[in-house]
Amino acid sequence: MKKSVFLGAMTVAGLVAGVAGAATLDDVKARGALKCGTNSGLTGFAAPDANGRWEGFDVAVCRAVAAATLGDPEAVEFVPTTPKTRFTALASGEVDILVRNTTWTLSRDVDLKFTFTGVNYYDGQGFIVPKALGVSSAKELDGATVCIQTGTTTELNLADFFRTNNISYEPVPIETNAEAQQQYLAGACDTYTTDASGLAATRASFETPGDHVILPEIISKEPLGPLVRHGDDDWADIVKWTFFALVAAEEYGITSTNVEELAKGTDNPEINRILGTEGNMGEMLGLDADFGMKAIMAVGNYGEIFEANIGESTPIGLSRGLNAQWKDGGLQYAPPFR
Repeated sequence: MKKSVFLGAMTVAGLVAGVAGAATLDDVKARGALKCGTNSGLTGFAAPDANGRWEGFDVAVCRAVAAATLGDPEAVEFVPTTPKTRFTALASGEVDILVRNTTWTLSRDVDLKFTFTGVNYYDGQGFIVPKALGVSSAKELDGATVCIQTGTTTELNLADFFRTNNISYEPVPIETNAEAQQQYLAGACDTYTTDASGLAATRASFETPGDHVILPEIISKEPLGPLVRHGDDDWADIVKWTFFALVAAEEYGITSTNVEELAKGTDNPEINRILGTEGNMGEMLGLDADFGMKAIMAVGNYGEIFEANIGESTPIGLSRGLNAQWKDGGLQYAPPFR
């Protein structure tokens, strides 16, 4: 096992070395489209709708970057990835950015040589069980069969949790969320574990969501966010500050409906800098001055994106929690546009 993990890391690192130095923005402009690696299908975060158009919380980040760099939020080629294929897709240059419920960890940052450009969702790992199982705590899962996506941090957290609590389990390996849902509903496993947001999204797609309960234990920290390859800091800056423009927009009351009016100029210099009517932020990034305005117009501010895709008024029904703005007791915080 150790050998295969090591070789896997070396393979990814080698691919990164092969594409390092490339100017990703130039590639995106020449292609006329952003290639965005995403989930193969997770309701609320990234999934095609009935017309085949990709929608979701993570998808919005891709469209914002496309708007900021190309002036067109529709200029995105979505590339579905699995936990096993996602890092190779990014390292090899198959995608320009990965926005796929991916946890920021030291090994992915340092060993696999990726750069995380922010946290668009602060999450934690949980468990879902059928109500009929009669379990109210994850600590009551001794001997349970557990559906688990291989190649994920959740796989490692699962082992740590059961070991720490001196209880046993039998893993049922699966590769995608769709497979997990199928296996769980078919009774192939007693419980499914992944990020709590993913459990909520999965449960929302069940025929009878009320027959399933997410247990109270959150057993890990899972800061999820967009990532890019090492070797192109300019591209990392573009993705990072496009995302921060969405977060700052909510803080300063800039929305998809008032952004055009505010872009005519305001008395607030920070708003003016975000929207490009003061300063030279866009020029520093190699983008147009109004890159932030284009991103906000395309997808809304961070709060609008959250509420439209995964918020309490959606079937997924997630509260803001840690993902509230810093001024509201949460962790979402954009550095100054200065």
